[in-house]
Amino acid sequence: MSLTKRSVAELIGTFWLVLGGCGSAVLAAGIPDLGLGYLGVSFAFGLTVVTMAYAIGHISGCHLNPAVSIGLVAGGRFKASELPHYIIAQVLGAILAALLIRTIASGAEGFSGGLASNGFGIHSPHGYSMMAALVTEIAMTAMFLFIIMGATDKRAPAGLAPLAIGFTLTLIHMISIPVTNTSVNPARSTGPALLEGGIALSQLWLFWLAPIIGAVIGALLYNFVSKED
Repeated sequence: MSLTKRSVAELIGTFWLVLGGCGSAVLAAGIPDLGLGYLGVSFAFGLTVVTMAYAIGHISGCHLNPAVSIGLVAGGRFKASELPHYIIAQVLGAILAALLIRTIASGAEGFSGGLASNGFGIHSPHGYSMMAALVTEIAMTAMFLFIIMGATDKRAPAGLAPLAIGFTLTLIHMISIPVTNTSVNPARSTGPALLEGGIALSQLWLFWLAPIIGAVIGALLYNFVSKED
């Protein structure tokens, strides 16, 4: 499969992830008595990964996330030369999804302009500090990559990787939505932040730095523990 086609698949997949995850948070999470809440949003993010992994996993690998792509390079599972194409496609997909969410959400009276951006301090859902956000994003992304590496190992049970990875992302959101609104994905953070501007954009650096650090740690740890003696 050509790099162009794989990159387009990544764009579509990341579009779906942001539309499904952030879209559920913006459009459906806060409806009184009927809203999805944190639990529903957590499952929405996980379901986007499961569905897209089955749809495009055989085409592009279904990274949907610059940190995942970088982590897979660190773990020896992806070519560094292909990183720019994947990252650009992922970020574009996230931006397009954020634009669509804003277009839909602005059709409701009282829309505040929020697009489920990530943040810390006063921009954290529950006021968590920058250090708490940094530690959370590093730890969550490290575990995410560890599980991705394991679930996609040739020695792992065939066909179950999408479920393992999707459930992992669901659990990650269950843990960390209150802290940062959960990133573990620089593209997912970039789309909403670019459109919201302000504090969301000024804090975006953390949601690139921490997931990338965590992804590299997780991939290297998996390679260490999985290497046969």
